[in-house]
Amino acid sequence: MKAKKLSTLFRSAIKYKPSSSSSAKSLPSPAEDATLKFVSASEDSTRQLPGDIYSILCSGTYPDIHEIDDAESLERELDLPWFPDLSHSAMPLRRKEVSRERKQRFAFGNTQGIRFDKLVDMCANRLGTETTIQVFDKLGRETGVKECNALIKRCIEGARIAPDEAVGEKHMQLAFEIFKSMKEQGFPLEEETYGPFLEYLIDMGMTKEFCFFCRVIKDDNPSSVSRLGYYEMMLWIRVNDEKKIQELCNDIESYDGVNKSILQENYLLALCESDRTKEILQLLESMDITKFSSPDFLARIFKCLGRLLLESFAEKVLLEFKASDCAAGNTSNLIYSYVVGIPNLVVEDVISKFKNLHTKLEVTPSSASYEKLIIYCCDSLKVHVALELVDEMSEHGLTFSMEALHSILQASSESCDFNLVHQIYSVISRGNLKPNSETFRSMINLCVKMKDYEGAYSMLSDLEKMNLTPTAAMYNAIMAGYFREKNMSGGLKVLKQMKEADVKPDSHTFSHLITNCNSEEDINMYYEEMKRSGIQVTKQVFMALVNAYAACGQFEKAKQVLLDKGIPVKSFNEIKSVLVQALASHGQLSDAFNTYEEIKQAGCSLEPKAVISLIEHLQSDEEALSRLLLLLETLNDPNYWLDGCLRTILYCVRYKHLRPAVNLLEQLRDQVCTDELALEVIFDKVFSFIAESESTSLQFGLDLLHAMKSELGLTPSRKCLDFLLHACVSAKDLQSSLFVWQEYQAAGLPYNTLSFLRMYQALLAAGDRKAAKVLGRKIPKDDPHVRSIIESCTLTYLEKKKEKKKKKKKK
Repeated sequence: MKAKKLSTLFRSAIKYKPSSSSSAKSLPSPAEDATLKFVSASEDSTRQLPGDIYSILCSGTYPDIHEIDDAESLERELDLPWFPDLSHSAMPLRRKEVSRERKQRFAFGNTQGIRFDKLVDMCANRLGTETTIQVFDKLGRETGVKECNALIKRCIEGARIAPDEAVGEKHMQLAFEIFKSMKEQGFPLEEETYGPFLEYLIDMGMTKEFCFFCRVIKDDNPSSVSRLGYYEMMLWIRVNDEKKIQELCNDIESYDGVNKSILQENYLLALCESDRTKEILQLLESMDITKFSSPDFLARIFKCLGRLLLESFAEKVLLEFKASDCAAGNTSNLIYSYVVGIPNLVVEDVISKFKNLHTKLEVTPSSASYEKLIIYCCDSLKVHVALELVDEMSEHGLTFSMEALHSILQASSESCDFNLVHQIYSVISRGNLKPNSETFRSMINLCVKMKDYEGAYSMLSDLEKMNLTPTAAMYNAIMAGYFREKNMSGGLKVLKQMKEADVKPDSHTFSHLITNCNSEEDINMYYEEMKRSGIQVTKQVFMALVNAYAACGQFEKAKQVLLDKGIPVKSFNEIKSVLVQALASHGQLSDAFNTYEEIKQAGCSLEPKAVISLIEHLQSDEEALSRLLLLLETLNDPNYWLDGCLRTILYCVRYKHLRPAVNLLEQLRDQVCTDELALEVIFDKVFSFIAESESTSLQFGLDLLHAMKSELGLTPSRKCLDFLLHACVSAKDLQSSLFVWQEYQAAGLPYNTLSFLRMYQALLAAGDRKAAKVLGRKIPKDDPHVRSIIESCTLTYLEKKKEKKKKKKKK
């Protein structure tokens, strides 16, 4: 139904009037019109659509997707100055910054594109897509190809996630209008522009609309014809038209035009992405893959061969590359692409396969392929394995780049293998590598994380040998380490050392100093010193001020930080979220929730860390549970949601809200159902909390166990039952102990020494000495620790009872 309505929309939004020559001309080959082969199959359908679908080239009006009812509100939105937070005195400084940014435009073009995409998303979320376009126009922002592409992408994403068909149609209509405007202004229609359109039409299965949209693209940009072949193949795969797929494969084999190899690449890439083994082999048998121009295409094709386990064919093609000595398809790199594509291989097996294929095909591994393998290991946090590969490279006389070394440093930090920093440093020394300041900052940071301050300072001393000078970032890493340990004198000593080394503190330095101040006077002192030094007050500094004032109990001053006109507009919500977090963590929950309400009323979202802080510190009252559940709904990041969900479940356990706890556990199960180990750890945590709680939590634990089995269809782990049995000991409940003891057998878990000891303790605590004595004979007593626990139980439960009896007789 939706596809049908979108088809009508497309026909009303696009008008296409081909010239008489182009309409009468036949299509001699897929290279001349790779996307329109199916049009000639129906003369009637060809004549039916063009008159309707051509309106993309003519004018039209479109409704606003997110209407703003209040005209004054809209006017205020459109009257926002481009630099609202800058005073007139700051404008010369800003002009200098803009000048520097323009000089760096080409070097950072890609980053700027990403930033603009984020800007478009932010504005569209706040104002609506159409109003966003009006805002840019009001601000005098020149709308070029990059801006139009970002807006088109946003419109199409909006259509994909639209709650109903009407909203989706409006998004697509606006996207078509932007496309029309680009064509009218003579902007080139490159893949970044038309790609999102074609992908959407493919996903919707709109074959006729796809055809005529491709004609518009081809007429404007004839060089795109070969690339359009990729999208056509993806279309027929999407709609399961086997006849068309085979037709394209057969036609390209007989075609001998100049663009044949490029068109073959695009067909093959589409087939590889869809794992079409039969057609992949058919094309590869009929083409010379060594003539492919794109190393990226080749890598993706060989990953597909690995994924489909086509080893014999991959070896055959690899030998062809070896014989051709093709630069674009370095054989060693292709071997890497093949082995990492093989499914279900652990890192060690990937490395073994990599080496075995090189040996079998008599190919010498290259530095580039080894480095890719090292980065692959780092992505899996296998740092030790990565360093072994570095040693192998040295043995083979291969060069090693700093890019790969930085990957190892990053993986060492993420995997907490801080102690490997000295081994990494030795790699630099042995390989005569030229580290930069960031390399040393990372290594110093690793030393600090394992509290090796001597090693950190030693690296600072070695900078001179490398012709490098110390930076504020290096000293900041050491200062942050001292402050994490609450070593205030150590942190201040670093500041003194910076000054002695003539290294000027930066905004991060003052952020650390302000955050760790113990008094309002110290906060103000460092803040004033920073401003006197001419250092810009950054987002981190404002956050530090909020946290520092809150830590000193100056909550009103923490709130007043938000009144500073120097706060960047884009950072305001993030800083306000820090205020919520600071207030909540210092017991000011009422103020924290009031600030949260202000954020919601402004149409913004609370940062995930602040949400977690509210969940963590919320106390029990009539509205607490409903508040927790509403807060949990605001978390979109899976990791934060998991954290928040577990905290909410523990709240339910603490205050014995069984039904909400079961519902959340069901959601949690659905979220991590593919990771059984993670699910087991989560349930172990819940039952551990029950074991540590008061004895009245035992019945809640038993009810939760029943729901876990009957409603969630899960089997309790050994740890879950161990914790529940421990709760039985605390409650001195004999019947519950016997019930849990039987649950081990029901779960298929054989009794072990620990379970015997826990049950022995439970029987003694419940007063069943006879059953405890029988069970005690079954406990293996070879281990001295086991004997010690049995003796301790005897003293705790049996001797105390004897003493109580003696006291009663004396009375």
